[in-house]
Amino acid sequence: MRSASPGSNPPFAGPLADLAEPLRAVDPEAFSAALDHELRDRADRFLRGLELYRHHPYRRELPDMPAVWGEGTTTLRQYGRPGAPGPAVLVVPSLVNRAYILDLAPGRSLLHHLAGRGLRPYLVDWAAPGPEERGFDLTAYVAGRLEAALDAVVALEGGPVAVLGYCMGGDLALALACRRPRDVCRLALLATPWDFHAERGGQARAIAAWFSTAEPWIARWGDLPVDLLQMLFMALDPALALRKFSSFADLDPTGDKAHAFVALEDWLNDGVPLAAPVARECLVDWYGANAPARRAWRVAGRVVDPAALRMPTLVMAPQQDRIVPHASATALAAAIPGATLLSPTLGHIGMIAGGGAPAAVWAPLAGWLDSGPGDP
Repeated sequence: MRSASPGSNPPFAGPLADLAEPLRAVDPEAFSAALDHELRDRADRFLRGLELYRHHPYRRELPDMPAVWGEGTTTLRQYGRPGAPGPAVLVVPSLVNRAYILDLAPGRSLLHHLAGRGLRPYLVDWAAPGPEERGFDLTAYVAGRLEAALDAVVALEGGPVAVLGYCMGGDLALALACRRPRDVCRLALLATPWDFHAERGGQARAIAAWFSTAEPWIARWGDLPVDLLQMLFMALDPALALRKFSSFADLDPTGDKAHAFVALEDWLNDGVPLAAPVARECLVDWYGANAPARRAWRVAGRVVDPAALRMPTLVMAPQQDRIVPHASATALAAAIPGATLLSPTLGHIGMIAGGGAPAAVWAPLAGWLDSGPGDP
């Protein structure tokens, strides 16, 4: 872990050295009082923002779309108008958050945008693992549930369909496309991690080491609980909560920005646990051993190799992603022959539900999915 002391962290030396001379002229007691006032003010803003969020009246009101298939706790939800001219798209979200980030609120729904452009999305809603899913590994999810969902969509549509994956769902979508290339005509991968050591490799290995220590408890529980998952995400940016709730305190609580903040924060706090075998594969094999990039990740005994893909593939790697570093996602684009790479200037969640998403992500994504079979 890096120290913030000037001697051990050279980037701080210049700014701190520049402050040395002005500080000599400052009364120590006045400086201490000003510093105390600033710290109290920041703490007050953070707590005020937190309380405003807790009591905000916003509640998500978008209804769940109709289910056309289901197995265990997994449901396939249909968006779009039957017979619409655009292609059908199987949409695969992450296992570690609720699927409705893709259908968050009116005006902030990627799925409704795609449907409005004439496409026919089918959303895989994983929900929380039940007694059966707690024993699942990634093979059970991909070769079992996800292939069954693909079968359902292919049967409904009468032929191959496009597949779209977001975050960890992109890795699952990639594995599905490798296994079922005849049934996947196009593949779009959004903020999908691949090379887990491309940036912050030490942090990735530390996450794996932490899991190895906690694994006996997680195996006993049957899953990695939401609170521990939240802790791992917080470790990526420990000061994020302070910044975002402090900023929220300054917003008009009746305004669109406040409502968007609360919608996203409610989704973040509505997480689901991760089945223990899946947690081990992701944290030990992916983060610790970098299995995907080393071509060591296997599903049902077969290596998941992006170099084997031959269908048109789009990789969207947001430049401001704190969860999936840009280099991790662009490594996947480099590994797929002929892949199209787009790098919007957005973050991991902002690319899906942020104010800049419709122009920077949704529109080009819809256009690409609706291209002809031979188009890039």
